[in-house]
Amino acid sequence: MAQFIKIYNDKPNEAAIDKVVKVLRDGGLVIYPTDTVYGLGCDITNSRALEKIAKLKGVKLEKANFSFVCYDLSNLSDYVKQIDTATFKLLKRSLPGPYTFILPGNNNLPKEFKKKTTVGIRVPDNNIARALVEKLGNPIVSTSIHDDDEVLEYSTDPELIFEKWQNLVDVVIDGGYGDNEASTIIDLSGSEPVLVREGKGDPSIID
Repeated sequence: MAQFIKIYNDKPNEAAIDKVVKVLRDGGLVIYPTDTVYGLGCDITNSRALEKIAKLKGVKLEKANFSFVCYDLSNLSDYVKQIDTATFKLLKRSLPGPYTFILPGNNNLPKEFKKKTTVGIRVPDNNIARALVEKLGNPIVSTSIHDDDEVLEYSTDPELIFEKWQNLVDVVIDGGYGDNEASTIIDLSGSEPVLVREGKGDPSIID
């Protein structure tokens, strides 16, 4: 059964963050808050954990559209081809924030994602998510937790999330109520920015 750990977004407790990071390093799955909906994540470098997430979501790992949650833009060069100044300025202006940016991937992608030409990058405006990534030292591969049978598309109440997921994941973080609006997805992999999905982030940033 998963651990249920309360962490406050305005001042994440270091011991609690350490506990969650240890689970991530050991190949565990973690449900954590972001600035949009709650996410399901694992350590990007752990193949076994990546397989587990893909299985939970019912998708083939190499076809999965997971995002990479980063602490800031310094992780970009690890996985993304060199981007032009205009793109970088747009990212810098919008992040941290409720956006997923699709960017061209480079050759350093983990072997599970080698076939992908693009990656989705997230830097959520949430202290808990960013503290986890900073402490872990590399991005978390993440996907939103979806409620197919609910009127609300996404679960927002951490206690209900725990009830539903406690036997499927290793940790559920209670970071307060989540949002039920997903991130705005913008594709920056082509010559012009393309709005893929309008969500919480203002799409007019690409105008």
